[in-house]
Amino acid sequence: MTEKTETIPQPPTVPFLGNLTLIDEKYPTGTFVELAKKYGPIYKLDLGGRSRIIVSSWELVHESCDDSLYQKFIEGELEILRAAVHDGLFTSFGEKEENWGIAHRVLIQAFGPMSVRGMFDEMHEVANVGEDLTRRTLDTVALCSMGFRFNSYYKEELHSFIQAMYNVLGGAGKMGLRFQPKMFYQAEDRKWFDYIEILRSTAREALKTRKLQPAGTKKRKDLLGSILSGVDPKTGKSMTDESIIDNLITFLIAGHETTASTLQFTLYNILKYAEIDRKIQEEIDIVIDAGTITVERIPKLQYLAATVRETLRFNAPISAIGRKPKRDLLMGGKYPLEAGTQIICNLASSHLDPTVYGATAEDFNPDRMLDENFDRIQKEFPHKVMMAFAVLFQNFNFAMDNPNYTLRVSQTLTVKPTDFYVKAYPRDQLTPSQLEARLAGAYTNGTGPANGSFKTPPTSAMNGRSVPDTGKKIAIYYGSNAGTGEFMAQRLATDAASHGYQAVVDSLDAAKDALPRDIPVVIIASSYEGEPPQNGSHFVHWIQRLQGDALKGVCYAVWGNGHTDWAKTYQRIPKLIDETLQTHGAQRITSISTTNAKDRDMFSDFEAWEDEQLWPANKMKFGSGGDEEGTSALQLAPVTDAFALTKGGEDEKRHIELQLPTDWTYAAGDYLAVLPHNPKETFSRAMKRFHLAWDDHVSIQATGPTTLPTNTSIPVSDVLNSYVELLQPATNRKISILIQQTKDDAVKKKLEYLSVEGFETEVRFKRLSVLDILESFPSLLIPFQHFLSMLQPMRVRQYSISSSPLAETGKATLTYGVLDEPSLSGIGRHIGVASSYLASLRAGDKVQLAVRGAAGGFHLPLESDKVPIVLIAAGTGLAPFRAFIQERAIRHENGCPVAPAFLFYGCRSPESDDLYRHEFDKWEALGAVKVFRAFSRKTEDSHGCKYVQDRLWHEREIVVRMWSKDARIYVCGSNKIVESAKGILVEIIQEQTKKQGQGFSKEEALEWFEKQRNERFATDVFD
Repeated sequence: MTEKTETIPQPPTVPFLGNLTLIDEKYPTGTFVELAKKYGPIYKLDLGGRSRIIVSSWELVHESCDDSLYQKFIEGELEILRAAVHDGLFTSFGEKEENWGIAHRVLIQAFGPMSVRGMFDEMHEVANVGEDLTRRTLDTVALCSMGFRFNSYYKEELHSFIQAMYNVLGGAGKMGLRFQPKMFYQAEDRKWFDYIEILRSTAREALKTRKLQPAGTKKRKDLLGSILSGVDPKTGKSMTDESIIDNLITFLIAGHETTASTLQFTLYNILKYAEIDRKIQEEIDIVIDAGTITVERIPKLQYLAATVRETLRFNAPISAIGRKPKRDLLMGGKYPLEAGTQIICNLASSHLDPTVYGATAEDFNPDRMLDENFDRIQKEFPHKVMMAFAVLFQNFNFAMDNPNYTLRVSQTLTVKPTDFYVKAYPRDQLTPSQLEARLAGAYTNGTGPANGSFKTPPTSAMNGRSVPDTGKKIAIYYGSNAGTGEFMAQRLATDAASHGYQAVVDSLDAAKDALPRDIPVVIIASSYEGEPPQNGSHFVHWIQRLQGDALKGVCYAVWGNGHTDWAKTYQRIPKLIDETLQTHGAQRITSISTTNAKDRDMFSDFEAWEDEQLWPANKMKFGSGGDEEGTSALQLAPVTDAFALTKGGEDEKRHIELQLPTDWTYAAGDYLAVLPHNPKETFSRAMKRFHLAWDDHVSIQATGPTTLPTNTSIPVSDVLNSYVELLQPATNRKISILIQQTKDDAVKKKLEYLSVEGFETEVRFKRLSVLDILESFPSLLIPFQHFLSMLQPMRVRQYSISSSPLAETGKATLTYGVLDEPSLSGIGRHIGVASSYLASLRAGDKVQLAVRGAAGGFHLPLESDKVPIVLIAAGTGLAPFRAFIQERAIRHENGCPVAPAFLFYGCRSPESDDLYRHEFDKWEALGAVKVFRAFSRKTEDSHGCKYVQDRLWHEREIVVRMWSKDARIYVCGSNKIVESAKGILVEIIQEQTKKQGQGFSKEEALEWFEKQRNERFATDVFD
């Protein structure tokens, strides 16, 4: 009987280059991962005439590692590096080279558990905390392997060996991309071989020095010592000098690259997840406390070890290995491969295979590595990594420099993060001399674990900014994802000067283990689905594990930002902070105050709280402060296409396509955060009101925190165009400032009305801005600098990405509506800042943006072949669902099965705003989705259903059937759409429970439904 075989899929090729144009030169593994999502567990690539098979599932990678069927193969950089290290372990062709066998068997003995333990003291010797983990790793590997000191931290420039190593690695990478004849690269090649000679001569000198060591002296317990005394048990031979040099250099290169990468990824994962940070900190405090780190204590750091292992799974530093079959065979029992076919095992994908790790395969979870299934993993391997983190977390708290940092990577021999920066805060008020003594094992503070103690840092060290030593201090900490809290903190810091205080401002995480005593502390916080903001999660976890009166002496006030659309978790984090601080001995300056973004002017509320509660209460507590007186993660991205989706006469909906920076990644459901510019019509109004010419310049001198460009001359049009919000509604305080500026009694009376009785109806409801008010009262004259001081900084706007990353590598699209309508104030038109800015862009223009991850489970199910999805949207709420269905269609076209998907979509009519109709018709014919539409102006074409919730009820049998098959439901749109859809779903639940004899009340159905949020029901609200 003939075995059934299947053809290995392959992406379309181009002449001569094959699939080479698909490969991301900076991060090839990223290409392999994306193609695996599109083409499945095995596919073929033509890399400029070289055929490669890429396997990405655990099953096929596991089979490839069967040495009875497959063997190692090397290519690319590794093969080129043979010129430097010949047949060292990494660059050897394997068993057919004798030196490989001898070195393999000798070095196995050198890396046994007892041998590694013997190196421990010298690991400790160089484990001072530094900013450059790569230097630290190189120093450790060199000292432990061959007793050589690079002393990388002692001087700015690198040792010649290290610089030569980088040049050899970089040169090998460039050689792999050459396409011209060798004669064109003769000068580069000569330099490259000169660098190789530096590597070999340095290693040769270290070997010579060791061999000349006088007899009788104490032998070093390192890799080189083990090699010199080691004998191959199979052949009885020792390693030759050249083979020793080859492998010493190999371990310096491979050892430093993989370890440095693991250190960086592990630190990123720890700081990303506050609960993991907390557990590691607690474990180190219990196991090691303030004492010396010893070899016996390292194995007790079980959760730290699990975190490192999970990092190696989740962010493998070696993301691919090469294999080839020894004979003709059927891989996986169905894919025919000839002997010698070169296979790339895509570890980055196989490590996330849901058939092994289930639905949580793409979740970072160290707990899975505590399971007994992983007991067989070699436990001695991560000594350098474990040692480094034990020292780091024993002595420092860490926080990401940019809490919104999205992981980006680069790739050489290994994969590593790029542009990842952290802040370090000494624990327990350690001075540099005390830290040095502790690292040497001579210092303990005798206070017990840090999690039960509290230390106050010097005020000037509360953050990275210099603080003058004159006047009273106030510490302001903010927790915010979108920037609102940070702006409030900066505004409060500016206002503090008028109360005689000098303010320091930092993120909430900077206050972890460092809340100052005896000065006012103000915390501005918010909740996100009941969880802390990204730059406050570590602080929140820290205060939750405090004991007793750990915060005695801290005086604080809490301000909370929230939105009652998330009723179950409204103000959860601000309230938790307020109550927990008091529980542990801190004193309130004033009671907690909050604002609701749904129906309040947040900034007016905040300013009123400052004036009416905070400063008066603070003055009662601390007295007067003295003499009282009257966005970094963004990158430029070019626009590649832009066009309208609707016809004239309708509310304009548009599509824009952007080329993202090469190392950026995203998933369907994520956002782009866009920094817009004010419409010309708007900032022209401001220039006209202040009689400014287009070529006028302004120089801004700031006495406090500001987002404006300072101490430089800049066109005033640039300031008004790019740096400030001109149309934000005026606050009570801003109107009060205008009242103080006018001498016209009639104008003053009208302004007083606006600030009190008419504020809700005339200002907040009609969105009356400071500029609107100034235009309404021509006689009201204020200095331009006062006007600027009343404006908020330009903030980013988030838009759901409407494309799948599988559609076109490195590109993302947005789908948006353009806001341009009569102003409720009767002054001009209400023009959307961001939408009008995007609508003005054309191909070739550039926009500042950043990728932001979706929250609350708003991503496609990991097991897309098993979990059905139900999508509900209206208008431009379709954006993320276009990305969802596009991704499913691509996978389906390439032979990957997908579970059923149903889209319920509301718009006006088929002719006017049925967005992307042609695409969805094609995807529906393909079987990637079934679409049910509701046309508000043509109900006869949608079974009488006017709105999307009507169509949802009409097709409720489908919803019930899919829910019984564990479907996930997603809703995207305005708050009205989301609430309407939720209401219909609750009615469906009531109807079904009644049929089943349970008969849920509306309240019971709603409570049951809310429990499914973020697990089987996810929303994206863009009001």
